[in-house]
Amino acid sequence: MRKALKFAFFRTIPIFCGYLFLGMAFGLLLQQAGFGPFWAFISSLFIYAGSMQFVLVSFIGGGLGVISIIIMTLSINCRHIFYGISFIERFKSMGKKYLYMIFSLTDETYSLLCSSETLPGVDEDKYLFSIALLDHCYWIFGSVLGAVLGEIIPFDTTGVDFAMTALFAVIFTEQWLSFKTHIPAVTGIICGTVCLIIFGADKFILPAMISSVCVLMIMKNIIKERGEFENDK
Repeated sequence: MRKALKFAFFRTIPIFCGYLFLGMAFGLLLQQAGFGPFWAFISSLFIYAGSMQFVLVSFIGGGLGVISIIIMTLSINCRHIFYGISFIERFKSMGKKYLYMIFSLTDETYSLLCSSETLPGVDEDKYLFSIALLDHCYWIFGSVLGAVLGEIIPFDTTGVDFAMTALFAVIFTEQWLSFKTHIPAVTGIICGTVCLIIFGADKFILPAMISSVCVLMIMKNIIKERGEFENDK
């Protein structure tokens, strides 16, 4: 486990940097809403939903009903359904870790699990679990740190959330350089751009995900021939 954890740590350094600043931003916002480090820890430990946690801060004290919160949560995080589909069988083979792997499948963790290759001598199950666990710990650490600093030093959080955009740019670049074919990346760019134009910035994510998945399913054989889907080999 130690070897897998060490290897996973080096692979997750970009996510650590992104989650540190994003988690701090969330912790600061939560502290400004009247909730201290304890609630930042509890929220990040049990909710661990990134963007939904930011939205949740705005719900606090807003009197929004439970049903409305559930609908909002589904609309924001429905893309995770597509993430889970591609890993159902893989996670089932991990035994007791199965439920945690589902729970911890964030955007960044999913991207890293798709692009990571296990080194010889490293147990793949332990390696994948280490990635998910470390990412979760990074988010918790950043959230608590932000809440603690918010109690000590006044902060202006304007622009801090750009760290998420930068993080995705790093992950995308790494995948582009490491994969043999760029069909999935180009498909995502095209589908995302078209859906953005048609549906607008507030509603394009779900249609873009659906259209991308459909196109990739149609082109799966072509991608497999070029060695894109290592898990299918």
